[in-house]
Amino acid sequence: MNYTIKNTPLSWRHLRIVAVASLGQLIGTGLATLVSVIIPLYQIIAHPELSSFMQGVIGAMDLIGIMVGSVILGRLSDEYGYLLFFRLCPLIMCASAIIALIFPSIPVLIVSLFFIGFAIGGEYSLDSDYVSQLMPNRWKSTMVGVTKAASAIGNIGVAAACCIIISDWTSAAAWPHLLWIIIVISALMFILRVRFWESPVWLAERGRLSEAERSLTLFLGKDITINPPDSDNNHTSRTTSPGMFLKLNWKKVVFTGIPWACEGLGVYGIGVFLPILVMALGLGESSLGEPPLAHVEHSVQITLWISCIILPGFVIGLLLINRIDGARLQWLGFFASALSLLVLLLSYKYNLGKWLSIGAFMSFELFLNIGPHLMTYVLPSKVYPVEDRGQGAGLAASIGKIGAVLGVFCIPLLLEYGGSTLVLAVSIAVMLLGGIITVIFNPRQEMKTTG
Repeated sequence: MNYTIKNTPLSWRHLRIVAVASLGQLIGTGLATLVSVIIPLYQIIAHPELSSFMQGVIGAMDLIGIMVGSVILGRLSDEYGYLLFFRLCPLIMCASAIIALIFPSIPVLIVSLFFIGFAIGGEYSLDSDYVSQLMPNRWKSTMVGVTKAASAIGNIGVAAACCIIISDWTSAAAWPHLLWIIIVISALMFILRVRFWESPVWLAERGRLSEAERSLTLFLGKDITINPPDSDNNHTSRTTSPGMFLKLNWKKVVFTGIPWACEGLGVYGIGVFLPILVMALGLGESSLGEPPLAHVEHSVQITLWISCIILPGFVIGLLLINRIDGARLQWLGFFASALSLLVLLLSYKYNLGKWLSIGAFMSFELFLNIGPHLMTYVLPSKVYPVEDRGQGAGLAASIGKIGAVLGVFCIPLLLEYGGSTLVLAVSIAVMLLGGIITVIFNPRQEMKTTG
């Protein structure tokens, strides 16, 4: 029996595509977790200690790279094809991490983090493109969500690896060895992509039908054809200038980008400084006279506990993704995240107990990943047509990283000038803003209003 991409049954070949593509999400959040551990470790050996501004620079540099890379590589992939950049990105990550390992200094680390982030930015547009274009319609949203859910494995896996590695250390000066985690993951990514092919949908869009059919066969096997002319994948190939793209799609850009920026503060702003926030909130189990390295180790352990709730959040979100409208799931997640942070703030202010605070923190991570962290990634592939998807998803990811960068820059400053109370208050406001923007600019809501 002959099938098209959109109605073929789900097979192990589809799962392989998802597994290979999802490694970009894994390494993206894994790097943020790694940086969250490196900063307090370096603080121990730095004389004088890193300023709040420098902590923000280190924490934000990979995000700035993601912001730049998602736009540049997303647009280049629309024009020149996906495969070249899909293989190039892990090579850039691996080389940058090796340089930072060989030359362990803050200036080299900052530059390396930028280039690692630049490559991850390309991943954020390419992996969703591959998955959304090659999955059958019935499974498309779920599998795009599964790809994003791999970021939870990055959080948990890297936090666990850091706990294991640090437990054997006697000096924080060994911090560069943590970069081996990025080197190993990125090398694995490249190896798995040696036997990967150009997007058949991208080839078909440019009239290269014979190449598209061959690529599709390599991906999914025989008896699978490109979608017929009346399918969603039939669009005239075009390259739209950034200015014109924004003019034509500004509401879509706001809808997909601004909530992603708000979510970015939760995932990266809080995530990068999670061990430091754990210590600031008094959640670590430290005793008097304990060496600073042990304080960091305890905070990383608490970070691991909190991170473990991320994966169940994604699982619940994936179970709901075809039952609840994506925008609704997103704004519900934002508002529930804000409520969880409010409970955490009250627990901290009125000393209601360590475990209530940890529970509120875990609740925040749960709802953030059920809704905003999952759906901000899924919605661009639903909103934009194929010929604009790389640029649209890349722009949304870039705006998201602007929010993440601002969050990472601001959180150490907020901690310095207003303590944990100010950090939590600002975070609550940002979560509320993400939910409100989602409600107001929801395209389906607009259609109901006008129709």
